[in-house]
Amino acid sequence: MTDMKNSWTKRIDWVTTTVPFMIVLCLMAVFMKFPEQSKTTVESWRTFFGDTIGLYYSIIGIGCVLTALYWAFSKKFGTVVLGDEHKPIYSNFKWGTMIFTSTMAADILFYSLCEWALYGGEKHVASLGDLQTWGPTFTLFHWGPIAWASYVVLAVCFAYMIHVRKRERQRFSEAMRPLFGNKVDGVLGYVVDITAVFAIVCATATTFSLATPLLTRALSVVIGIPATTTMVIIMLLLICTVYTITVLFGLTGISKLASICSYLFFALLFYFLFLGGETRYIIETGFTSLGNLVQNFVGMSTYIDPLRKDTFAQDWTIYYWAYWLVWSIATPFFIAIISKGRTIKNVVLGTFGYGLAGTFMSFIIIGNYGLAQQMKHGVDIIGEVQNGDMYNAIMMIFNTLPMPAVALILLVITMIAFYSTTLDGITYVASAYSYKNLKPDEEPNKYIRALWSVLFIIFPIALLFAENTLYSLQSVTIIAAFPVGILLVLVVWSFIKDFNSNCVN
Repeated sequence: MTDMKNSWTKRIDWVTTTVPFMIVLCLMAVFMKFPEQSKTTVESWRTFFGDTIGLYYSIIGIGCVLTALYWAFSKKFGTVVLGDEHKPIYSNFKWGTMIFTSTMAADILFYSLCEWALYGGEKHVASLGDLQTWGPTFTLFHWGPIAWASYVVLAVCFAYMIHVRKRERQRFSEAMRPLFGNKVDGVLGYVVDITAVFAIVCATATTFSLATPLLTRALSVVIGIPATTTMVIIMLLLICTVYTITVLFGLTGISKLASICSYLFFALLFYFLFLGGETRYIIETGFTSLGNLVQNFVGMSTYIDPLRKDTFAQDWTIYYWAYWLVWSIATPFFIAIISKGRTIKNVVLGTFGYGLAGTFMSFIIIGNYGLAQQMKHGVDIIGEVQNGDMYNAIMMIFNTLPMPAVALILLVITMIAFYSTTLDGITYVASAYSYKNLKPDEEPNKYIRALWSVLFIIFPIALLFAENTLYSLQSVTIIAAFPVGILLVLVVWSFIKDFNSNCVN
């Protein structure tokens, strides 16, 4: 037993594992000790990254869409099989549900319920026309092709690295080996990987800190207990326990939980679509917003507002591209691992297809139900959001449903499932970062997975104690996404170089 323990502990890269952990502990101490000063500092950094150089995020996002589509429809790239298998290792349904549920945390439910209302006071939306048309259009835009594109291009790069080139280090630095050679084994590699792991922690922290209070508020309404910070922390620890147990079973456990999560998600959609009494309105508004998005996609993608007549592009569009960039540190690795045996074209179109289908269904059905309550029935959801209580605004939406307590219980269970499947995938990927080498078909040790499960819960607790606003949480994401964009460009460049070299050989 001792020999077995030593065999895997010797393979752990303790620098990559412990340094991000120490950084998170230090940030946790700072956020808890100096909440106001930390908030001010973070928001000042946001001004530079999100406003001064905000165009950077838009260029990367658009570039990812064009690159992904070129790879899919190019005979040179699209037909390449990612691995030696004659067929994919997962069925299309399992693969699709794992992509959606393991790459989308519970914040999709949070934003589906209230994002259109967050646009209610935006001058830019008002200048375009009415909220009925543009509110749901912008929700689809911000969760649409540009959002998923960073996942897609990196998933292809990592899948090629793991399944075709058979490299045994599942890290960002290893993906840059064709570009930098053995330099990735030294300081450069450590800087890249520590930056990547820290970005993962920031992404999970932002998601937990934003959506968990909704989960707690919903539960408190059902059981009649006040929603306190202590209750939020208890809920975080419960989620941590659930996904830690699941991740210990490896990809098999993640696959099963992903299927359960998808059924819960469909049940919630069914509740809103058919039991809320707004079926026709939901479908027609969704149909209209899809058409509006297609018609105006190019203009919306390139709108930066140079004169700063309003800050909509900086507050929302730039934030979302940064948000997705940060998440692209972990989720593309997971997509790559489960895509063995598929072609590059299949990975590109499948990830776009399943990803967009899931997100668009959520925003069209759940989001448009809430919009109906505002536009048709006079429920002042926007007013409540503008007063600063997004979570109470969401409770107002649930109160219009039949048997709201049942709907809230379903929401709580679905959110916990989303959290668990998403964090399962991220924990699995982060655990692979801890290894000096890991074969493509080998799973990380369960103790390392458990360590990362605990790590991912610490920073969110610090942010909750600091009582950060939505703006502050967005700021953390925008700042963390800046170096990730650079890493993404280097990985894509390295992949193309490696691909061309392999084709010649």
